[in-house]
Amino acid sequence: MKRNILLEIRDLNVEMNQEKIINNLNFKLESGEICALVGHNGAGKTVTMKTIMGIQTKNSGIITLNNYCIDSDYYNYKSQFSYIPEEPLLFMELTVFEHFQLYGKSYRVPPELFEKRVEYYVKGLELNGKLNNYPDDLSKGMRQKVNIICSLITDAPLLIVDEPFIGLDENASLFLENQLIDKARNGTSILLTSHVIERIKKFCNSFIMLKNGQIIQRGKINNLEGIERRI
Repeated sequence: MKRNILLEIRDLNVEMNQEKIINNLNFKLESGEICALVGHNGAGKTVTMKTIMGIQTKNSGIITLNNYCIDSDYYNYKSQFSYIPEEPLLFMELTVFEHFQLYGKSYRVPPELFEKRVEYYVKGLELNGKLNNYPDDLSKGMRQKVNIICSLITDAPLLIVDEPFIGLDENASLFLENQLIDKARNGTSILLTSHVIERIKKFCNSFIMLKNGQIIQRGKINNLEGIERRI
């Protein structure tokens, strides 16, 4: 049975410094789908993600997420996604636990569920004993784990992930991989980009390949093998 469309991108165009970065992009993402956005450096992957989040201004096109339009109802739209960036983005004045509280309250996670999730993810990503630390006290890998937990504790329908495995050790990478699979099984849609092709082929359902801001190929993830050398 076909699942519901969660994210829809129609005729998306983005220009930066009078240069077209995204050119007439069209795609849909179903509920529970894990889609890999692939392509060479500069293909437009990160710009596409930032435009979906409203960080990058688009020149034209329509973006809807869970029936909310980015242009007409951004307040509700932005509550429909969470984001794991490539580089950790943390507040220097907040402790690790205060970051988790910020996300829990922002996404209205019930207190009992919040506590269970924090305990589970902290244990799984081996951040025990770090809850009262500030970002300056943490390694880059640990800061990345904090960002990951912040996004995982939410119930946002869409999870956007940019190069999730950079800076993580193998145990943390495997844990994250399993959590993404579990999230998708429970209906969360995941749009991610990664250069670790062999890893994402193990758990993604589909892929979209970009080149110069355009889709040059898309399909089921098991078809990525034949075009891997073109990335």
